[in-house]
Amino acid sequence: MSDLQDFKGRTAVVTGGARGIGLAITHALVDRGARVHVFDVAPGESGTEVPYQFHQVNITDSACVADVVAQLPDEVSLLVNNAGITRDRSMVKMSDDEWSSVLAVNLTGSFNIVRALAPAMRNAGYGRIVNITSINGIRGKFGQANYSASKAGLIGLTKTLARELGPKGITVNAVAPGMVMTEMAKTLPEKVLAKARQECVLPKLALPEDIANVVLFLLSDAASMVTGEVVRVDAGQCI
Repeated sequence: MSDLQDFKGRTAVVTGGARGIGLAITHALVDRGARVHVFDVAPGESGTEVPYQFHQVNITDSACVADVVAQLPDEVSLLVNNAGITRDRSMVKMSDDEWSSVLAVNLTGSFNIVRALAPAMRNAGYGRIVNITSINGIRGKFGQANYSASKAGLIGLTKTLARELGPKGITVNAVAPGMVMTEMAKTLPEKVLAKARQECVLPKLALPEDIANVVLFLLSDAASMVTGEVVRVDAGQCI
């Protein structure tokens, strides 16, 4: 293990970190020595003693976020905004709630978390923030007007935060996965997975660990001069 990816002494927050891609990121950080606080709506691992601290948090509620952050025992220097939801439907059939709920979690939730944690990072003169966006926030996707808009907004937020927080020693980047073979993705109809594979130039779809590897790089001091970037991890789907 490179010393540059040794997170001993660092404290991280991972939103949506109890399952899927977020859980892979959580475990990768723990394996490299970080103390990890997971913010999620429900625990993802049951019946086991998990190696991280779980907090039940509604990230769309800024007061709830501020309260939980105020009670954290350690200064947080690493943040991964991974929490996200989908409510897919074509635009003309999409309800107000389907639109607003996705924007609230995927975009406003990320804003709430950064706003709560950034002051301590600024005071410390150090911080690493990684936002999980999507290739569909870059290219758009039929039936995902809400999701694509939220993820495109997250890219804009990433670049703005990189400008605002950079002078205080904080980097802000985004990772844009394509189709990732999470447990949820494995339940999708085969025709959906087949279409994603056809779009790829590499012979297989990404795993959650592939996303985690890039996130850890961006959180590490190996990426200390990288900020405001969007890194696609999509097996070439979006070339």
